[in-house]
Amino acid sequence: MGSPMFVSSQHKPLATMSDMSFNGPPSRRFELLFESLFHPGRGLVFPCDERGQVMLDALSEPARRNYLYARAVVGREYAVPAVRGTLHG
Repeated sequence: MGSPMFVSSQHKPLATMSDMSFNGPPSRRFELLFESLFHPGRGLVFPCDERGQVMLDALSEPARRNYLYARAVVGREYAVPAVRGTLHG
């Protein structure tokens, strides 16, 4: 969960094995999407809370660098980030 995920043109992140939990009902999670301005359907996704706050300490070093870079180039390479709710089982 500490790494960003690249998204498809439908804005659905690629599933990872850690996302595939079958115990209990689905839970609501949130992610912050930085959509590419130049490559439609591509972008970076980071785990966040419902307000879009990313826990930097929970990210890996490469993910942290990608997140800080994406924030720095909003409006030039990435659109203003959007918070998305997702269901995980």
